[in-house]
Amino acid sequence: MIRQSSFATEPWRIRETELHRDILCQTESVFALSNGHIGVRGNLDEGEPYGLPGSYLNGFYELHPMPYAEAGYGFPESGQTVINVTDGKVFRLLVDDEPFDVRYGDLDRHERVLDFRRGVLERSVRWRSPAGPMVEISSVRMVSFTQRAIVAACYEVRPVDQRVHVVVQSEMVANEPVPALPGDPRVAAVLEAPLVAEEHGAQGERAVLVHSTRSSGLRVAAGMDHLVDSASPTDLLAESFPDAARVAFTTVLEPGQRLRVVKLLAYGWSGQRSVPALRDQVAASLLAARQTGWDGLLEEQRTYLDDFWARADVEVHGDPRLQQAVRFGLFHVLQAGARGERRGIPAKGLTGTGYDGHCFWDTETFVLPVLSYTVPDAAADELRWRQTTLPLAMDRARQLGLEGATFPWRTIAGEECSGYWPAGTAAFHVNADIADAVIRYVKLSGDTVFERDTGCELLVQTARLWRSLGHHQPGGAFRIDGVTGPDEYSALADNNVYTNLMAQRNLRAAAEVIERYPDQAAALGVSLDEAAGWRDAAAAMMIPYDDDLGVHPQSENFTRHAVWDFSATQPDQYPLLLHFPYFDLYRKQVVKQADLVLALHLCGQAFSREEKARDFAYYEPVTVRDSSLSACTQAVIAAEVGHLQLAMGYLREAALMDLDDLERNTRDGLHLAALAGSWIALVAGFGGLRDHDGVTFAPRLPEELQRLAFNISVRGRCLRIEVVDGAATYLLRNGEPMELAHHGESFTLSSDKPVTLTIPDLPPPGPTPSQPPGREPGILREPTV
Repeated sequence: MIRQSSFATEPWRIRETELHRDILCQTESVFALSNGHIGVRGNLDEGEPYGLPGSYLNGFYELHPMPYAEAGYGFPESGQTVINVTDGKVFRLLVDDEPFDVRYGDLDRHERVLDFRRGVLERSVRWRSPAGPMVEISSVRMVSFTQRAIVAACYEVRPVDQRVHVVVQSEMVANEPVPALPGDPRVAAVLEAPLVAEEHGAQGERAVLVHSTRSSGLRVAAGMDHLVDSASPTDLLAESFPDAARVAFTTVLEPGQRLRVVKLLAYGWSGQRSVPALRDQVAASLLAARQTGWDGLLEEQRTYLDDFWARADVEVHGDPRLQQAVRFGLFHVLQAGARGERRGIPAKGLTGTGYDGHCFWDTETFVLPVLSYTVPDAAADELRWRQTTLPLAMDRARQLGLEGATFPWRTIAGEECSGYWPAGTAAFHVNADIADAVIRYVKLSGDTVFERDTGCELLVQTARLWRSLGHHQPGGAFRIDGVTGPDEYSALADNNVYTNLMAQRNLRAAAEVIERYPDQAAALGVSLDEAAGWRDAAAAMMIPYDDDLGVHPQSENFTRHAVWDFSATQPDQYPLLLHFPYFDLYRKQVVKQADLVLALHLCGQAFSREEKARDFAYYEPVTVRDSSLSACTQAVIAAEVGHLQLAMGYLREAALMDLDDLERNTRDGLHLAALAGSWIALVAGFGGLRDHDGVTFAPRLPEELQRLAFNISVRGRCLRIEVVDGAATYLLRNGEPMELAHHGESFTLSSDKPVTLTIPDLPPPGPTPSQPPGREPGILREPTV
């Protein structure tokens, strides 16, 4: 998409210089704004035309039935779907009674800019109406990072060549019609008008709408207020209806004069609070925003982002599109998690309705590592959300005949929402992924209060799951059978290496944490015998190995399966799950996404360098990357074992997943894990960052990149690493000295002076492994235009 000439390559912005109505859905996702609590798609100010209208609140959803042709014990009975709440983005403009609509008249100029440093979406339009007058229209939209409940927009109109009568209508609209969703028509029917009006009102420059959902029992209030600046006298009219509210401003402008309307929009929602309570909450948020003012909101936003970029920026020299893309990715990761505050981070963030707005294991495995190094408080808040859902996860475990907690494969509020259990319920690794995120956050933050109050309970209940799910076989090895690993083309397998290694880490961490917090252990009913059982299971964990091939099978006997017939698979038959039965996929060697290779990254200390090289070479020819999660992991391991050009291809694929719409579904929202993956591929791949045992680096750049610099936070310290000219320079910007390692060489870094170390020569990596035909990394795949 962004390869069109109308999209400029700039280091700190996404700029669209012409409007392309045929890709509105994609640009609405790209230009989405969020703070983790509220998300608004990048729809045009006037609301039409649109691809998919969208305003979302994190955790706000509707229930829908999940009927089955053949029901089974333990199948989820209802699903949860994010819904488009009251849309307050809308401005409608009439010029001499002619509505401004980009489909009519002459659009002389249309430019939109997403500014990563200012945190705003800007729009500039020059339009001649069918009736003759030309006007210039500009708007700036923001979702505040500092005032969580606030969306704000500034809308300006200027006549160019003649005196005009202008009307600006600022609106809030509930139950907007949305395009029909593919799939089950019963779900579409439930979501057609999910909000029930409870209260509405308008007075002066303010209006409020209160609605509730039909089934999930949630209530939302939306309110708007306005600040008006006009060169001539202005009249206004305010009115409200059950599903709409409108405040209209009208005046007469001479050429060069302007009418400026600043809209302040506030949201509040709850599953328990009353209509008056939510209405008053919204009123208070609007009052605070009004006191701050438009310029004050912009200043707060810029200050917040200046601080973020000082701690999190990644600089790439040698590939301008990659530089733009990695900052785009970081900005959207920040938007998804910054103010989530004990809510999950959905796979699409708050940019669209893809995956029904569900949270998956993507969050803990791909998004939280980035946040833990850049915005650690946001990572902690997401894990606190997981803790709030523990009662549901424990109920689910009991339903399945297990102990501890079984976290859902996909959810919004904590209940399992996957109706396909082989790829959902059986993917128990989500429990270890959550534990891994806890371990990493505590290690990088030193937050012992979190470890005691949140981490301990999460680690204990997930450890209990593994101890009851697995068993010791005769001879002592601890097996975990019948599970689905990260590769969803291989289900119900025995001893998935990734799952077993991650469970092993989980079990050991749980045994260690209860020693540090005996009071918590007592409160959770952990006995000495139980903790000893965790240690025994971890020590005896089975890790399959194929001695004949000299590689680790993804799961036990995986390398004995027939290899998928790639030569008979046509390019248009990918993704395979849409064209072949799971029955056939499950019994063949074909990998949807990095699985064993993900273990090489996250559990790298369990493998030798030679094993990593052999394993990576084995799995490349059977990995089809029918998931956006895969490219960044393959980039990391390709870089580690020396295939730098291949790693560069995978990095570009991850970074440009949405900007080039490589999966052809950016219309539904952005791929948040892939956006985080661009950071992972650069920092963990070419920067060589690992946190297995302390914080270590093994940087090495491909020929295309002349310089890489990045910032990370570790235990309150800010580190800057710069890789250029065959050397890496480490700088500690603040804090006490710390121990680091560079290509296996330990050193102490102090804030009084940087340390520069030479990068050793690359050992011969061997032949570059091939991929399935047509599945080479992103630089060779055609984007959607």
